[in-house]
Amino acid sequence: MATRSHDPSQLFAAAYAGDRGALARLLSLVERGGDDARAAARLASPHVGKAYVVGITGAPGAGKSTLTSALIGELRKRGARVGVLAIDPSSPYTGGAILGDRVRMQDHTHDDKVYIRSMATRGHLGGLSLATSEAVRLLDATGHDWVIVETVGVGQVEVEIAGKADTTVVVVNPGWGDAVQANKAGLLEIADVFAINKADRDGVESTRRDLHAMIELTEFDETEWKPSVSATVATTGDGVAELLDAVLVHRAHAEKSGDLLHRREIRRREELREIVERRLELRARQVCSGAAWDDLESRVASGVLDPWSAADEMLRGVSA
Repeated sequence: MATRSHDPSQLFAAAYAGDRGALARLLSLVERGGDDARAAARLASPHVGKAYVVGITGAPGAGKSTLTSALIGELRKRGARVGVLAIDPSSPYTGGAILGDRVRMQDHTHDDKVYIRSMATRGHLGGLSLATSEAVRLLDATGHDWVIVETVGVGQVEVEIAGKADTTVVVVNPGWGDAVQANKAGLLEIADVFAINKADRDGVESTRRDLHAMIELTEFDETEWKPSVSATVATTGDGVAELLDAVLVHRAHAEKSGDLLHRREIRRREELREIVERRLELRARQVCSGAAWDDLESRVASGVLDPWSAADEMLRGVSA
C-alpha cells in the first residue's frame, strides 16, 4: 500500500522498496525545491551510479516521443527496468500527467517496470536543470536500469538537459540535412548518436550523407567517439533495436575509454555549481527586500544601472 507520509526519509524508504506513489511524491518535492528536495537528494545519493542515462532531443515534430516509447519497448524486451523524464519547457506542471503527444507512452503505463514522469519549467523554484538532475538521481536510486530524458525541442535549455546524459541521441528527419543549422544549434557538440526518424520518407540517404559529412568535417582525437547515425521508423519499430545497439556501442566505448567516468565527474561538478548559485540567489532574495530587488532589476533593464553594481547591491549582506 502506498505511503501517505510527507517525510522525505519515509517516502524514500518506501520508493526504494518499490512504492510508485512514494516515488511520485518524492519527484514532486524535487520539482518544488526547498529543504525537502535537498533531503530527498541526500537520501538518494548513496544509491546512485547504476542507471545509464540517455538524453533524447531534436526539433519539435521529429517524433521524439514516439521514438522514446519504442525504445522503452525495446529495453523492456531486454529485461531492463526503465524510468522516463519527459521535459516540457512550456506547459504548466500537470501533476505528472503525460503531456501532449506523449500520450503514446501510455502503452507502458501498466508496466510496473516502467516509470514515466512529465516535468515542466513553470514554477520550478529549484530550476529545471537542477530539478532534472535530482529527478534522475531518484530514478537511479530506486532501481531503474535506464533513465531516458526526453525534451520537446532543441533550445538552450533542452540542449543543457540532454547534455546531462551518458549518451545523447539527437533525432532528425529526412530532408533536414542542413549542417550549418545543426552546428548553430550546437547539436554536434552533444550528439553521440543521430537517429534519422521517419526513415520511411524520401531523403534518408541524403540526410545520412549530410550528417556523415558534418561529422567528418569536425576534428576528433583518435580516442574520441565520433557520433554514429541510425535510421528508424518509430511508429513501426523498424530500426529501434539497431538504435539501441548503437547506444550500447557508445556506452561500451565510453566505459572502456574512461569518458563515462569523466562525463559523470563533470556533471557532478556542474551540479554543485548550480546548487551553490541557486542557494546564493535565494539567500540574496531573502536579504534584499522584494521592492529593492525589483527596483534594481528595473534600473538594470532600463540601462540606468549596470548589472555588476546591481549584483553587488543584491548580494550585500549575504554571508558565506
